[in-house]
Amino acid sequence: MQQIVVIAHNIRSTHNVGSLLRTADGLGVHAVYLTGYTPFPITKADVRLPHLAQKLDRQIAKTALGAEKSVHWEQKPDILPLIQELKSQGYIIGALEQSKTSVPLPSFSPPQKLAIILGREVEGIEPEVLAQCDSSLEIPMYGKKESFNVVQAAAMMLYHIKFYPFAKK
Repeated sequence: MQQIVVIAHNIRSTHNVGSLLRTADGLGVHAVYLTGYTPFPITKADVRLPHLAQKLDRQIAKTALGAEKSVHWEQKPDILPLIQELKSQGYIIGALEQSKTSVPLPSFSPPQKLAIILGREVEGIEPEVLAQCDSSLEIPMYGKKESFNVVQAAAMMLYHIKFYPFAKK
């Protein structure tokens, strides 16, 4: 059975985090890792100031609609050790990012164990993180805009991988 994990790295918006958790729940993602400065729901051993943790938790819950409780998620401050840990578990690391070497999503055949990195809303994934990835994937676009919202892009990619897993030749 296919295992997909999502790494949300340096996402600023609590609403994007909540929406991503809800999307992950709906599309059967195995786990979501919230890395870097990505906001996260309250944890049992939370070290943040209580009023700040509660505020972020409420904002995430507004769009997660309970998915913050039903989806396995973890907060990891540093993404690089996480990438190495996932590689040691047999995951292929993919970046959802436009680059010179990115593969159009319809041409991608996902492996059994796939970790997808989503990056910053405006700037995307940092070069040092991209260098650790096995591949970059991009969603072909039409129109004048250069990118989708991070969660919309994640939803399209996850849906494609779940329901159309074989690359078009």
